[in-house]
Amino acid sequence: MIRDGRNLFRRWLDRIASLVTREARDRAGIIGLLRRAEGRGLIDPDALLMIEGAIQISDLQARDIMVPRVQMVMLPNDAGREEIVRTVLDSGHSRFPVIGADANDVIGILLAKDLLAYLSDKGGSSFDIKDVMRPAVFIPESKRISFLLREFRVSRNHMAIVVNEYGVAGLVTIEDVIEEIVGEIEDEHDLEEEANIGQHGRNRYTINAITPLAEFNAYFQAGLSSEQYETVGGMIVGAFGHVPLRGESIDFEGFNVKVLRADKRRVQLLRFARLRPQDKQD
Repeated sequence: MIRDGRNLFRRWLDRIASLVTREARDRAGIIGLLRRAEGRGLIDPDALLMIEGAIQISDLQARDIMVPRVQMVMLPNDAGREEIVRTVLDSGHSRFPVIGADANDVIGILLAKDLLAYLSDKGGSSFDIKDVMRPAVFIPESKRISFLLREFRVSRNHMAIVVNEYGVAGLVTIEDVIEEIVGEIEDEHDLEEEANIGQHGRNRYTINAITPLAEFNAYFQAGLSSEQYETVGGMIVGAFGHVPLRGESIDFEGFNVKVLRADKRRVQLLRFARLRPQDKQD
C-alpha cells in the first residue's frame, strides 16, 4: 500500500514536471507557475510547499543543514553502560556518533534500538559499545543534499558525519533533509501547540520556552519572579548569561535544565529534570 502511494506520488510529480517544462524555462519560472496554480486552487498550499522544497534542495549542501559539531551528542567509546543509557534517555535521539580519542575521531554510530536489543539479550553481562555500534558514513561539507538523500535511500543509512579539512564539522540525518522539503517534523520532544508543559516520566518535563512564568509557577507550585523576564526561556537565558546552544545544560531552582531546541537568537524548547538531593550542589 505504501509503495503504491509512493509510485502514485512520483507519477504525479513527473506529470507536473512535464507540464511546467513546456511553459517555464528556468527554476524561478517553474516556481512562479506553481504559485499561480496554487492561487487558482489547482494545487494545495501544503503540496506547493513540498514541491518548492524538493526543487530548492538542489541548491543546498551538507554544510547548509548540518548539526554543528558543538551541538552533536556523542558517546565516548569507553563509556560505561549506565552513562550511555543515561545519555540516550536524556537526549531523546535515536543515533549517536561514537568517538575515540577526541571529537574528530568518529569510529562508529550507535543506534538506540541496537542498544536496547543488546541489553535485552545480554542482561547484566559485560558491555562493550564496539559490539553494538555500526560503521559511520562520512561525507564532505560540499555534498549536495539531493545526492545525499538518494544515497540515504539506497544505503538505508539515516546519518552521515560531515567532514572538512579540519576534521568533523557536524552531522546530517535523513530527517534534516526531509524537513527541508516538508517542513519541521515533530518528535517525542515536541509539544502540541496548546501545551506549554509536558511531563515525561516521574520527574522529567519538556517546557516551551515561551511559557509565562506565572504558568510555570502554577504548574510546579514555584515562586519564580523577575522584573526582567516574563517567560521561562528568558529567565533561563539570563541564568546562562548567553543564548545557549542545543545540548547545553544548567542547574536552576532545583532542576537540571537542558536546551533541546534553539537557534542563534533564542531558546525554543527546554527539558527540566528535578535534581535529587545528592545531585544538588552546595
